[in-house]
Amino acid sequence: MGELREGFWNRPLGELNRAEWEALCDGCGKCCLHKIEDADTGEISDTNVACKLLETGTARCSDYRNRKAFVPDCLRLTLSIVEDVPWLPSTCAYRLRAAGRPLPGWHYLVCGDRDAVHRVGVSVAGRVVSETEAGPLEHHIVEWPAPDMDLLEPPVLAETGDDE
Repeated sequence: MGELREGFWNRPLGELNRAEWEALCDGCGKCCLHKIEDADTGEISDTNVACKLLETGTARCSDYRNRKAFVPDCLRLTLSIVEDVPWLPSTCAYRLRAAGRPLPGWHYLVCGDRDAVHRVGVSVAGRVVSETEAGPLEHHIVEWPAPDMDLLEPPVLAETGDDE
């Protein structure tokens, strides 16, 4: 599938191999939530209803490799469509890199901590319900709060050294 090159997340999306493309995902889970599109206006509303494969406590797909077999309309995000998916969150690594913007400091590739996405409030882990339990989507429309900007950058570690 390809190896991960050092600093690959800073490369243009078109230069990434498949392994790097997959590793770019921050694991927020927002792309795995149902959306509602207004038939008259085309406006897209977010819901807190997750695909049946999304583990609601971790925001990870329970069968990512075989997801299309269980959820035929699951979108496979690719380079050719990434700029045409209007409902990707503003924090999405694919959206940011497609626009030539850097990854945020809380992204695990930048800070080395896979849980940072949860701590800063970008992840849906623990805040969603499975479609198998939800009922009508219209009862689950939400507006996700903006991430806590004070938490978006990892803390700067104090420099160590001899203070004489």
